[in-house]
Amino acid sequence: MKTVFLASVAAATLIAAPAFAQDAIGSVGIAYNYADVEGTDVNRGVIDGTVASPVFGDWTVTFNAEAAYTDVQHAGDETTLAGAVHLSKKIEDMRFGGFYAASELGNTTLNTFGLEGQKYLDRATLTGVVSYGTAADADIWTVAGDAAFYATPQLRLSGGAAYTNVDADNIFIGAGDVDAWSAGVAAEYQFANSPYSVFGGYDYVKSSDLDVDANVFKIGMRYSFGGGLQARDQAGANLGRTHNGVSALLGL
Repeated sequence: MKTVFLASVAAATLIAAPAFAQDAIGSVGIAYNYADVEGTDVNRGVIDGTVASPVFGDWTVTFNAEAAYTDVQHAGDETTLAGAVHLSKKIEDMRFGGFYAASELGNTTLNTFGLEGQKYLDRATLTGVVSYGTAADADIWTVAGDAAFYATPQLRLSGGAAYTNVDADNIFIGAGDVDAWSAGVAAEYQFANSPYSVFGGYDYVKSSDLDVDANVFKIGMRYSFGGGLQARDQAGANLGRTHNGVSALLGL
């Protein structure tokens, strides 16, 4: 069931996206992530896609799909898939909705359910997300926020933070709760009169319970269709793309 869901989302997003509907808007990107986790190198290559389209009235459906190759120093490598479906409603200058996501995580699957909201300003977008996930009998709660500012129509600057709590008692008896938080910044620049953009970002991730911290860097290129940077935001085509360092380290 998981494989069918991920494959279906990937097909709808990466292959059929440009022809999904006349009003469809979205993007396809490729990125390289590097993380230094307590001296251990984590290298990750990612291909992802997002498409959003009105379905009825002010309601919008958004699909995310991602394929990633991750290589962890001294721990081997793996290829994973992830996908998500969002349903949201735009009310004046705000958007509210929910989503379901599935991500391959080691030998198991992380299933995540969440609520999300956005506030649109003249030159900014504010995003908030709360989610619950479960994987290998562990309960995972996350609260995240992001603020994006458009310095120019072609330049998007953003900063965000996230807090994650993992109840790992069902995996390791006595493990208790594990807390982690992250904060980061990012930028995306779209070339004038072109659908192509380049982006980069940095996140700092820390868990005092595990006595671990990490520095996560990302660079990449993106092809947009249906609209530019701010148009993607306001159409719901960036839902699911506000990934923080915690999720990046988990391969989500």
